[in-house]
Amino acid sequence: MRIRTFFALRLNDKVVRQLADCADGMCGHDRQLEVDWVDSDAYHLTLCFLGDTTLEQVDQLEDEAKRALSDEFSLQVHLDRIRYYQVNPELALIAALPSANEELVALQQHVADMVERVGINPDAGDFKPHITLGRMPADNRFEHPCCWPELDLFSLADSVVLFQSKRGEHGSVYTPLFEVELQDLA
Repeated sequence: MRIRTFFALRLNDKVVRQLADCADGMCGHDRQLEVDWVDSDAYHLTLCFLGDTTLEQVDQLEDEAKRALSDEFSLQVHLDRIRYYQVNPELALIAALPSANEELVALQQHVADMVERVGINPDAGDFKPHITLGRMPADNRFEHPCCWPELDLFSLADSVVLFQSKRGEHGSVYTPLFEVELQDLA
């Protein structure tokens, strides 16, 4: 059996509420009702999309993640903007994006290396860590705002989670498969 999986960071509740308010404001630009807006309960910062994964690989990923991330420290993630982000030729997102941050880039690379050691080769392409607020076909008529929202939000990333993603009637349903705590900053 194969399941769709991805690694992500959880967000604090205050940031989730503020992002939900921003997404509500963006809905006015979706005049053709093409955007599948994500429920704020499902907001997370995606680090690495793995795609179809076997249950054996999930077990291997858990063992590898516990070993590989044991020395990683928690970090503050700064979200500074919302933008249109075309993920691939079929899919585009309205996404909250983090500012350039060496620790986040290093953690993302560490997770990607760990995934490759387990034998999974995600198509990284031009992948950016992001929080999906809404998804739509890449071929869309979404009206881009003249000024995209700027953010100044901070969320402590203190664990890395492997989620299963199932497509549901009202968007994707995310189920945590395992979580690895990061060391305290103090």
